[in-house]
Amino acid sequence: MKTMKTIRFSLITMLMLVGALVHGQEFKADVVKSTIKWTGEKLTGKHHGLIALKEGSLTLKSGKITAGTFVIDMNSITDLDLQDAGYNAKLVGHLKSDDFFGVATFPESKLVITKATAFKGNTADVRGDLTIKGKTNSILFTVTKNADSYSANIVVDRSKFDVKYGSKTFFEDIGDKVISDEFKLDVELVLAK
Repeated sequence: MKTMKTIRFSLITMLMLVGALVHGQEFKADVVKSTIKWTGEKLTGKHHGLIALKEGSLTLKSGKITAGTFVIDMNSITDLDLQDAGYNAKLVGHLKSDDFFGVATFPESKLVITKATAFKGNTADVRGDLTIKGKTNSILFTVTKNADSYSANIVVDRSKFDVKYGSKTFFEDIGDKVISDEFKLDVELVLAK
């Protein structure tokens, strides 16, 4: 009886190992330790803050990224540069409004990795489908590996996701009220152990 259990356990372990070799091994993101910093710029200055990763996973095979899915909690947007509580709340409320990310209707954004090069040194080029406000576009960015974490500086063209407020793409005569179409995401992804 004990031998049958040992054989069964060995077979299950072997099948799991073969599966990991063929399909890669999936790692969950540590959503508490992972960070996403955003930066948006306008003619008269810029703002920056944080936004939380709700859930995520990264699949690796032979040290190469083969898949990944990441869900971002759009309700978690914060601003870190405005010290006045009133102005801070006003900016965050505006970012959550339909002028920008329409968080009431679109509470989550999503990135699905579709392709990646092998790591050369500690970097790899990654392509993924980013969904914001229900619109999906392909983006390309570079990932840097540091032990159990992966970092990336991602530049997003908000006009491709129908985020129109203050955009010269949609309003040509906006003058000095223009806000850059590009915003930056500095991502530090930490894998759960």
